[in-house]
Amino acid sequence: MNDLQTLRAALTPEEPTQDVVDRSRHRLRNHMLTGRRRRHVRPLAIGTGLVAVAAAAAVVVATVPGTPAPAPAPQAAAPVAVTGQEVLLAAATVAAKAPAGTGKYWHLKIAESETYEYWTTAEGHQWFRGAKTGGRVIRLVVDSPFHLSVVEVTLDQLLALPTEPAALRDWISNALERSEVRTSAGPMSSSERQQLLPQALVSLVSTLPAPPAVRAAAFRAIAAYPGVRALGAVPGGQGLLLPGNERLVVDPATGRVNRTSMYVTPDGAVMSGTKDTETITVGAEWTNSLPQ
Repeated sequence: MNDLQTLRAALTPEEPTQDVVDRSRHRLRNHMLTGRRRRHVRPLAIGTGLVAVAAAAAVVVATVPGTPAPAPAPQAAAPVAVTGQEVLLAAATVAAKAPAGTGKYWHLKIAESETYEYWTTAEGHQWFRGAKTGGRVIRLVVDSPFHLSVVEVTLDQLLALPTEPAALRDWISNALERSEVRTSAGPMSSSERQQLLPQALVSLVSTLPAPPAVRAAAFRAIAAYPGVRALGAVPGGQGLLLPGNERLVVDPATGRVNRTSMYVTPDGAVMSGTKDTETITVGAEWTNSLPQ
């Protein structure tokens, strides 16, 4: 036998015995009759050479240009709940840090179905422009140019108001109690005066020339009411529902009230939107110009 025949004989497996063949057939027949069984696969023992090759292949795959590992999916941020108190307190913080306005005229602009504008000096002189004046600015004769709800106040009184929420509420309550305003049924009751208190606070943050510290105190006093509720983001800021079903739109980033369902005119008239959900655009600031 030559070397090639010797090598072929060594590599050729021996023929199985008849007993082995019979047992194999028996196992195959049982498997076909009873169904497929789960196979328990043992891990293959990989030689060190194959391990090195596999590791090298993994490095190559990981470093192939243009095939970066997928970034984890970004998690959606949980929505932040904003309460009415938080909106008002944020506005109070901004209002307290705002510089005091300066100018010759306090300019109040109210826009609903029509636009009304008032210019008032520190001495109480006042001008008005609206639809009834045909767009002309006319001089008004008024007893008092500023009102805290039904209470007449001067600019000096506004500048001297308390800067703490509780003290500010007490000052307004006492002023309402001393007021001689009467209803159709006679003098105002205690409950009626208390209903006017939120209107006065709203006036301080929206239409009156209150200094920054007083505006901040008014915002905090409004926030203390248990019925204050956030209505969500709306044009102009955050919508708020106040006691008495009054509504405000406050921009907490600027500390300004941009819309309100109620305002008090300089002559003391309390004006409201025609619908429960309606708000009126308001803007007020000091200016040195009086339109002709």
